[in-house]
Amino acid sequence: MNENACEMGNLRIDSPPTTLRAIALERMRRAIIAGVFKPGQRLVERTLCEQLGVSRSVIREVIRHLDAEGLVMTTGQGPVVAKLAWDDARQIYEIRAALESAAVEACARVADAGVKAELRAAVDEIERRAAERDWMAVLEATERFYDAIFTAGGHTVAGEIVRRLHGRVAQLRVLTLGSENRRVTGPRRIREICEAITANDPEAAGAACRTHIREACAIAERLLAK
Repeated sequence: MNENACEMGNLRIDSPPTTLRAIALERMRRAIIAGVFKPGQRLVERTLCEQLGVSRSVIREVIRHLDAEGLVMTTGQGPVVAKLAWDDARQIYEIRAALESAAVEACARVADAGVKAELRAAVDEIERRAAERDWMAVLEATERFYDAIFTAGGHTVAGEIVRRLHGRVAQLRVLTLGSENRRVTGPRRIREICEAITANDPEAAGAACRTHIREACAIAERLLAK
């Protein structure tokens, strides 16, 4: 055997294949976030197997994962789509305000031309998709925007924490984007964050981020705290 073939560098898998479970998980997650499956709706294994074309074992793994994300909850009648509660939403916004504002400020201190170009491209996509009311595309571009900020700012652990809340954060974004005013102010606030980072102004970037989250939180409270 060629000794070089045993070197650790040759064991690296640069593009791991996407598993059937991962595909099913992403489709179920997107369906819940988009409202295809409504809060409180029962998730019947047999029906899901037919809809997704996968086995029951895959569906059970997917449901366990979604349960851990807070998108599904197990009841005496089986798994159901979790309902957004205001108290949970409030805590998520508090976590986001602390972690995202710190990451935004850190990013603004160190952002170079490459990072700035990446952020501008994401914001352009957010604005374009928001004008088309393609909310799932808005979510994807928003995730790219914040991923770039967490990475460039060196706040990767904070980014991992926020990503663990991905499903519920996305649900809240879709909820607040349903407000006519937020469809305009949301992308505008993200543009303000981007402009402050581009100007390498940490104070302005942090302030813009906190304003953005505070406004979203107020809309969520109005819709959920009934």
